[in-house]
Amino acid sequence: MMIMDFLKKFFTFFLLSVFLTCCMPVDLAKKNEINTQVINADIVYTLGSGDLLKITIFSQEDMSGEYQVNGNGDISLPLIGRIRVMGLTLPEVETRLKAKLSPDYLLNPRVSLQVMNFRPYYILGEVSDPKSYPYVDGMTYLNAVAIAGGYTYRAKKGYVYVIRDNDSERNELKLSTTQKVLPGDTIRVDERFF
Repeated sequence: MMIMDFLKKFFTFFLLSVFLTCCMPVDLAKKNEINTQVINADIVYTLGSGDLLKITIFSQEDMSGEYQVNGNGDISLPLIGRIRVMGLTLPEVETRLKAKLSPDYLLNPRVSLQVMNFRPYYILGEVSDPKSYPYVDGMTYLNAVAIAGGYTYRAKKGYVYVIRDNDSERNELKLSTTQKVLPGDTIRVDERFF
């Protein structure tokens, strides 16, 4: 008798699930699809708060050194002062530095830039140890989950929700765990219901 009750409840639940899935609005169904397009292929790295730059100005040891991008998106160099670098690529920052140096300080400045430490990424939701972690070039979202101690027993696996650091609208993307993490990403592992 208990088996019959169980089967009735299971069958009722199953039919209800199928019915609700069929009645789901199209927009919601589209939102739940995993975005498998190659997002990282076209992304050019832009600087942001927390990046550590090594700036070498040839023949100018006093001005060369490591500079961290502050919360306002600026770096501060001797003589030329603060320079806005947030949202710029390394070649754009190099051009900006040369323009600041050339008229008053150096005739033909030669500048070299290198990112020493990228800003961290953040992971939250259904992982064992949600917090910020240092970015490692080439890591996937699955690697990020592993670094955060792995999934909890309630986690949905196979995809994550990501908010890109440079996205001013803070849109949440649903991405496969095989795609690459970018510095500053906020990664959320969703909870499953069953």
